Amino acid sequence: MEIQKEMKKMTLGHEIGAGAMCLKCKDKCEGFELHFWRKICRNCKCSLEDHDVQMNTAESKKVGKLFEDTKYTGLIAKLKTDGFPAYKGNMVTLPVAGQVKDIGEMVTFEWAPPVANQHLVARYMELLPPEKRPVAGTQGAEYRKRQMAKQLPEHDQDPSRCHELTPGEVKLMQQYVRKCKDEALGVGDLKLPEDLVGGVAQSGGKVDIYLGVKTETDLKDATRPESGSEQAYKGTISTTGSAGAQGSSGKESMESIYCCNQCHQQMKEGEPAVYADRAGYDKLWHPSCFVCCICTELLVDMIYFWKKGKLYCGRHYGESEKPRCGGCDELIFSNEYTQAEGLNWHLKHFCCFDCDCVLAGETYVMEKDHPVCKSCYMKNYAMICMACKIPIEPEAQRVSYGESHWHAEPQCFRCSCCSKCLIGQRFMAMKNMLFCSVECKKTLQ
Repeated sequence: MEIQKEMKKMTLGHEIGAGAMCLKCKDKCEGFELHFWRKICRNCKCSLEDHDVQMNTAESKKVGKLFEDTKYTGLIAKLKTDGFPAYKGNMVTLPVAGQVKDIGEMVTFEWAPPVANQHLVARYMELLPPEKRPVAGTQGAEYRKRQMAKQLPEHDQDPSRCHELTPGEVKLMQQYVRKCKDEALGVGDLKLPEDLVGGVAQSGGKVDIYLGVKTETDLKDATRPESGSEQAYKGTISTTGSAGAQGSSGKESMESIYCCNQCHQQMKEGEPAVYADRAGYDKLWHPSCFVCCICTELLVDMIYFWKKGKLYCGRHYGESEKPRCGGCDELIFSNEYTQAEGLNWHLKHFCCFDCDCVLAGETYVMEKDHPVCKSCYMKNYAMICMACKIPIEPEAQRVSYGESHWHAEPQCFRCSCCSKCLIGQRFMAMKNMLFCSVECKKTLQ
């Protein structure tokens, strides 16, 4: 019964988006058809997110499963859908300033930070790059959809979405997912920095404030780096003042400084900051700076993975833990795998991109960053010799001039008039013909 259940899940996975039009290839693609182990369309080789597929339900289940059995269960709908936990998301309609959208004052966002203060949420959206604001029906909403698919691969957390894992690999993957949830997974929190400051300086020097806990240091030690950080100013909230510097009202003169953990620039009071509880509330980020340390893309829905002092998206956190297969895009949980062209591959997935034949020990050619066998190369990609009209084999030497190609052989790369071999010689080209001299050129004009 369990095996039948897993097979049913895989079948349903292959039904998602079936027949959908490719937004890149248009009519050249017959419609989306998922490859049986690659995460691409069999017809056009484009990804699922490149096709016109409504992924709301599938994405909701994927993120819901990610948050299941974590402290973020509050983001999951109480009632499961088809037996799966569902991510509630947070679609909202807000009155916002004209910078977000030129037409109208009410704007619907496909996602927004789940905080009660709507003014704070609206200001957060204004601080994002315009092309990345998830306004419904815009480029920003499409950007969010793509990042949801890219940053949180379903096959990184669900063994049933992977291709033929052994029982041992399934166990290792389950252990990885548990570690990921327990030690790295987090969701950003939106707050005003000054709301976290719980005290004021009572004497001269620098006072570092973390969650309302004050630590006084004298002036000569003020630049000392905190333990475990790269620089003292990085991501800190500090308050400086001078003892006795009081106005007529008797209040102490204060200046609060909030520095972004990413760009190290000062943040303005009254503007929202993103916090990551895994990092500690002594670190904060500008909304547009809350990005993956590898791909530097905005962390979709502020979902992050924290490791060794850095923010990762789900994809790149996975790759920091396990090698990723260049063929199926899955993390590799086997001890045996191969490396080629700077990538890692399951032994069974180092295959021709066109016909799927295994390439171990075979001649292959890289075409657009994908390996293809010699047979497919000769049929689909080989250059045609302008002289003999025979495809040029990948191992053969060739001469190229503009869009024209020849075998680097005396019988092919020669003068069209006198048949002189032109390899290593000066030549002239005209209408796919080669000439060794002006005289030969004039002869055939």
